[in-house]
This record gives sequence, C-alpha cells and structure tokens, in this order.
Amino acid sequence: MTFSLGIVGAGQFSGQFAALFQAHPGIRDVYVTDLLPERAERLVAAQGLAGTFPSYAAMLESPAVDAVAIFTQRWTHGPLVLEGLNAGKHVYSAVPMAVTTEEIAAIIEAVRATGLTYMMGETSQYNPATVHARNRIAEGAFGRLFYAEGDYVHDMDLGFYEAYQYSGGEEWKATASYPPLLYPTHSVGGVLGAWRTHAVSVSAIGVRDGRGDGVFDRSVSQFDNDVSNATALFEVAGGGSFRTNEFRRVGYPSHIRESRFRFFGTEASMEQLATVALWQDKNGVEDISELLEPKRTLAPDDPSLAHVAPELRAAFTSGSAPVHDRSRLPREFDHLHNGHEGSHHFLADDFVTAVATRALPPVNAWVAARYTLPGVIAHESARQGGARLAIPDFGDAPEA
Repeated sequence: MTFSLGIVGAGQFSGQFAALFQAHPGIRDVYVTDLLPERAERLVAAQGLAGTFPSYAAMLESPAVDAVAIFTQRWTHGPLVLEGLNAGKHVYSAVPMAVTTEEIAAIIEAVRATGLTYMMGETSQYNPATVHARNRIAEGAFGRLFYAEGDYVHDMDLGFYEAYQYSGGEEWKATASYPPLLYPTHSVGGVLGAWRTHAVSVSAIGVRDGRGDGVFDRSVSQFDNDVSNATALFEVAGGGSFRTNEFRRVGYPSHIRESRFRFFGTEASMEQLATVALWQDKNGVEDISELLEPKRTLAPDDPSLAHVAPELRAAFTSGSAPVHDRSRLPREFDHLHNGHEGSHHFLADDFVTAVATRALPPVNAWVAARYTLPGVIAHESARQGGARLAIPDFGDAPEA
C-alpha cells in the first residue's frame, strides 16, 4: 500500500528528501507548501512532484495528503507537528523535535491518542560511528559502557551565515542566534543512538560570543541568546555519563566531519576524529577509519546544489560507509544522492516503512524526546551558570 506525502518548507534541506520520498516505492505522490510560494513551485518543477498547496492549513485539510514531512525553521517544529497529528496526518519532522518540555510532552500525548506515526529525522542515528558503536555494544565488545562523548562542531563561517540569510530574510540575525543547546540531537542522538540509556541530569556551561557582528547579540536575538559555544555533562540511567559539545565558533573542518563520537567501556573503547577513527582494547589499537568513511554519490559541484553554500555541500553529497547495511533499502535509492554521512537514505526508508507497516520507527516520539529534551534542560542549566538540573523522562515507547 502506498501513501501520499506533503513537504512543508521548500528550503535548502527539504529538496534532498523530496527526491528520496519521490523515488521510494512506498510513496504515491509528493506535494509541497512554503510560506514563499515561489520556492514551493520551483521545487515541484525541478523534481516533477505532484503539486503545491497554498498553505500548511490547506495541505492538512486535503484528503489527498496522508502524511507530512516538516522542514521548517527549527523552533517551529513542535507546533507544526501537533497540527499535523491533530489533523490526522502521519508526521516526519526534521530536528529538533521541539524547543520546550511542554511541546515535547504534547507531541507524545498526541501520538499516543491518535495512533499515528511520528518520526524525527535525526541524522546521527545512522552516523557510521554510531552504527558501529551500536553494533559492538550489542555484541558486548565494550564490556560495561560507562562514558561517551558526542560533538557537533560547525563554525558559523562555514556556510551557516548563508543558510540563515536564505531562511531568515531581512531579520536573519535574530534567528542566527539560535541557542546551540536547543539543537542538541546531532550530538546527543549520536551517543544515545548507540548506548541504550537516557540522560537523567545535566550541568552545562555556555561561552558568550565575542564576534560583535550582531549575531549572538542578546539585543538582536529572537531567543535572548548570546552563547555560541556550549558544553554539557549528562548523568545517565544505570550509571555513567556522557559529554556533548555544541560549537558554532570553532577552528575545525566541519566540511570533513561535523559530528564525531567516542565511547569508553571496561573492555574496549572507540574514538573518532575528523579524519581517523580507532578501536582500542587492552591489547592494542585498530584503525577503523575506512569502515566508517562514506563514499560520495554526488559531486559537490553538482548543479542541484547550486543554491547551497559551498561549505555546506559535503553534508548533502556523502554516500554510504562500509558499516552501513544497505540490503533493506529500496533499489531505487542505489544511485540517488545521500547526505550527512550516509543517513538520508535510511531516514527516508524508516518513515515510509513505519507508516506502511504501522510499526514504530527507530526514532519514534519517545526516542526523539530522549534525544531532544536533554538539550532543552542543558540550555536552562547554562543560563543558571551550570546548575545541575534533573531531566524529565517520558519512558520507553509502548509495546506494539
């Protein structure tokens, strides 16, 4: 059985997924809506999609649309997800899930009440390091895991200025100050996507920005935020801890790798840097870099990426790594673009499969809450000077 999908937001990111959803044999038609109608029309024309809707409300009212995929500004996801679920649509949402505890709780309740599919598209769920660590943890290779680290290190100078200008219009500086810890899922999700636990408390520290260009300026910021770099230390259920970094002013080649991870257990450890990844135990060190290295499927100068800042194109061109098991994916994806270290194909297929089978996707509402809520509380901790705060938990997903 196939279903139809409405894309919400026709910005730089959504087009990559529109192509995958359009090609998936489980999707019948793909529609688009955007606050700027000309962007929706361009995307439909460029990819031969089914058509546009004049508004999100019109899309939700239409019986021609069975599900929606939300690719709007990150602080808008929570309300739009709730509107979609309450209108009877299955929902795929880009990250983050939401920006407040109340929004997250409301989404979980709406999923529970409606029985509809909700999935958050966290790319780190399929980051090669997370996939490899997840596999080795399942085998017991780490022994008892007690500590991990996840970094999302992406300097504003490497494409983010252009991205915010594209999405934010004349007032882009007000939104470019988005608090780093409210966009936590690339780092938190990469850790918890392998280590099956959840965070129970956090202490976080933010570093005030010093550029002085009106970005991360509290007098300009829509979010009253002047922090561009932040670090959080989390306590996890069952004993242990993990640390995450969210850096927007950093001397680091994020075009090579913007997310990276480390895991430490009693029997072995694993560490990933920009260009090398190592597996280590009490006997020695093994270089596993090749196992985790995606092979490109789209050239960075491909015409389809002309609207994307050159510094951001690496995120849209990576193929799959040897550690990825592509056997479950539709063959229609074999020669299509991938992105974010090979994750896009898996995320698109996860959602389509979940809607078709009515099974919970890997990053369902309860998992998405555990990837998102730690950052929401960490942001509050940083605003309180590092106070250790408890992190609410909504529990495990219900049994099917």
